[in-house]
Amino acid sequence: MIRIGIDTGGTFTDVVAIEEKTGRLAAGKVPSTPADPSRGFIAAVRKALTLLDATPDDIAVVSHGTTVATNQLLQGKVDRLGFVTTEGFEHLLEIARQSVPDGYGNSYFWVKPPRIVPADLVRGVGGRFDADGREVRPFSTADAKEAARHLKAAGVRSVGVSFLHSYANAEHEQAMREVLEAEFPEAAVSISSDVLPEYREYERSMTTLVDAAVKPTVAGYVGRIRERLDALQDNGRSVPFYVMKSNGGVLSAEEVVRQPVTTVLSGPAAGALGAALISAHAGFHRILTLDGGGTSTDVAVVLHGEPAVTTEGGVGGYPSKIPMIDVVTVGAGGGSVAWLSPEGNLKVGPRSAGADPGPVCYGRGGTEVTVTDAHLVLGRIPDGLLGGEVPLDRDAARAGLAGLGGELGMSEQAVAAGILEISAWNQANALRQVTVKRGLDVRDFQLTAFGGSGALLACRLVDILGVRGVLVPPDPGNVSAFGLLTVDVRNDYVQTYVRRHDRVDVERVRTLFDVLSASAAEALHAEGFDAGQQVFKRSADLRYFGQAYEVRVPVPDGEFGADAAREVVEAFHNAHQAMYGYSFLGDDRQAVEWVNLRVTGIGPIRRPQIAQAPARTDGGRPIPVEVRKVWFADEPVDASIYDRGMLRRDDVIHGPAIVQEYGSTVPVHPGFLCTVDRWGNLLLTQKEQPC
Repeated sequence: MIRIGIDTGGTFTDVVAIEEKTGRLAAGKVPSTPADPSRGFIAAVRKALTLLDATPDDIAVVSHGTTVATNQLLQGKVDRLGFVTTEGFEHLLEIARQSVPDGYGNSYFWVKPPRIVPADLVRGVGGRFDADGREVRPFSTADAKEAARHLKAAGVRSVGVSFLHSYANAEHEQAMREVLEAEFPEAAVSISSDVLPEYREYERSMTTLVDAAVKPTVAGYVGRIRERLDALQDNGRSVPFYVMKSNGGVLSAEEVVRQPVTTVLSGPAAGALGAALISAHAGFHRILTLDGGGTSTDVAVVLHGEPAVTTEGGVGGYPSKIPMIDVVTVGAGGGSVAWLSPEGNLKVGPRSAGADPGPVCYGRGGTEVTVTDAHLVLGRIPDGLLGGEVPLDRDAARAGLAGLGGELGMSEQAVAAGILEISAWNQANALRQVTVKRGLDVRDFQLTAFGGSGALLACRLVDILGVRGVLVPPDPGNVSAFGLLTVDVRNDYVQTYVRRHDRVDVERVRTLFDVLSASAAEALHAEGFDAGQQVFKRSADLRYFGQAYEVRVPVPDGEFGADAAREVVEAFHNAHQAMYGYSFLGDDRQAVEWVNLRVTGIGPIRRPQIAQAPARTDGGRPIPVEVRKVWFADEPVDASIYDRGMLRRDDVIHGPAIVQEYGSTVPVHPGFLCTVDRWGNLLLTQKEQPC
């Protein structure tokens, strides 16, 4: 039996498959099909079967990382969405928050984005609970029916329901759902007490609306994949199909349809987890991941094998307060377009040429110069991608760069170098966002670069950032797909409980944790994990009384009591000190406040074994397959070209050189060393300069 991981990107769909019995691993790529990504998905399944000489009946499980929800939100394709809220709070979305996004500096220059639901599609319903879940006013069934009929007449496809304080009592939201099911059964409905039973009504409402907005798209996409997977089978068996969640876990496709907001950062999460496992095997525990694709680059921080997780994320300007791996995305991929601003300055990205027509050198009708064209003209990539499956037209790329250079008064090589320099700084700024802006010293980290274009600018990033070095895994273009085979089934549950520490009811907290754990256990049982396999992690969000935001800390295992509560508060003081540089430990004037209780239910899976690289038996050195002219500075130099498949453990390559393989290329700049470690990773480091 084989397990298959498939990651759909903007340009290529990556696939990794592993034979469970032998551990044999195979990796490949197929072109993405943006018009219908499920076609590219099935093409990737067929490629995996071919690589392992298997049949569809041999498939044990398929795991998938998808950008379907992400792309819908990034492109702003949120249409005919309705919102039902508590009467008197119809302008909740318009009021939003007063904060201005980073990067504007002055609110004068910031234009507030359009609200996710227009005012005419917002309806208020009578009824209200207080913060403790006590009913203040009864639910108005008449208002609810009128709201459902109004939204149906307006042609709404999806409805989000978020009532005040529903995290404390969900009865009114559940009643509203029943009315919608009776009056408007064709609508996709999301209620906040299911999506995010957590206080802060704006964030809870927005997360619920995002869930409702992407529900039809995700349901249709998952349904098409399920039909195509089932059509592959001759025995009528339904292949287990999992989808990557933003929190670093997977969930069955059937469950994902019910909570699609959990997939808004599905693809980037898989890459960070795959890179974390590979880097830990290589002995690195403080790493930065850089996943470079055709459209964008995703970066994240991994500490001791665990990617950083946040609940303050969002996609496309829409906040989504669900647990997600803390990924920063920048439009700096291989297909990023180079263009001139009205002032005549050279810019790169965020717009991408995509897979079709793609860069100029693809020869598919593309007319805009991209980062890939620049690499090709400078000799840093070969004349064909994917082992020659995608031929590249160097002359067309040179003509495109010459045209752009003519407008700037620069040679084609100078323009190409400028494009790559701008792209490198775009990536460096993204890496600084996840480190320097979070109080971390970037120089303490190893960079793990992967994805089809991830390693192309690796040496330049070492120069810019001062990171310790770069690790490039084997098959770097398929690390995200590999990551899908390494992740557990994971569900997150949260319950708001706002109390000052001196007023915390320990019995009540214990009960709430038990309820959350029971929900997690039920979900894991439905996914096929019995009680002996289930793992639970508890945490809590705490803050100093009067603060606006919280710090999450772990809660000790075992029965929760007064001692455990004190341990949590002490952990909060320490975490606050580490994060912000101060704490009020020992100062009785500053009260600590509990805000949210959380439980994560985990269903562990068996991870694939990483094989060691073969050693060289001939006692010789790596031999280049050719030597060609490559531009690293103002003049071209002779660079040795190596086939990565012919490298062996402990081989050392001196720059200038190029290491090529199926799906990726690693330029080794002058002044750098490239060493092959015991796991087959390439380690790029700067040569020590003489004093």
